[in-house]
Amino acid sequence: MRGEALLQIRGLHVSFDGFKALDGVDFDAYDGEVHFLIGPNGAGKTTLVDVITGLTAPSEGSVRYGATELVGKPPQKIVRLGVGRTFQTATVVDALTVGENLDLAASFRLPLRKLLRRRRGLDPPVVEALETVGLAPQAEEPAGSLSHGQKQWLEIGMLLVQEPRLLLLDEPVAGLSAEERTRTGELISLIAADRTVVVVEHDMDFLRRFANVVTVMHEGRLLCHRASVGEVQANQEVQQVYVGRARGARGGVEVS
Repeated sequence: MRGEALLQIRGLHVSFDGFKALDGVDFDAYDGEVHFLIGPNGAGKTTLVDVITGLTAPSEGSVRYGATELVGKPPQKIVRLGVGRTFQTATVVDALTVGENLDLAASFRLPLRKLLRRRRGLDPPVVEALETVGLAPQAEEPAGSLSHGQKQWLEIGMLLVQEPRLLLLDEPVAGLSAEERTRTGELISLIAADRTVVVVEHDMDFLRRFANVVTVMHEGRLLCHRASVGEVQANQEVQQVYVGRARGARGGVEVS
């Protein structure tokens, strides 16, 4: 029987000038799963991730990461607790090499005495991350020379060196080629072996291939939570929300 969820969200409410961005959201994510969070633009997905990572304060509700309450904690503290996040636009430093980007990200968790100590070469966690994301051959190349897909993998590597248990990935395959989407999905499956990965995504083909669990949001609420891909496709409420949405429409999700 499955134990307690790593991430437990209860009764979450967020309003912006009277608009209810989140309206009583309950959400659970467990160790070792790839949990897709989908829904049209304005559904509340980004707001939910912003609350988890401390960028938005809820008016009500609880966000527990293991035994720790995250509401009220600053973003830097939440990162150090083991929660990592990517954004739609990669935040790598183009002028630094791939290895230096990872080394810079890894330094965020180092104590001051180690930061002040002159280091030679790359630390083992950086080398391991390079291998995991498939960028070891590019370690000495400027990050600005990478393809869009490679920059996404580098950003995931920059999370891995911070030793997170929970990763929140915001549209990791947006703008990628079919081959890059497949490699990204395989990478996500690999890193989820001993972590929890929540993926905010619109690409339903990608979801069908790589999701373990799916949650659908609409107008700040959950239409269905912790469903299979098949259950989402068969859900009448989900069908009603997306009826008439053309394939590829902005913010739309093709559920058939």
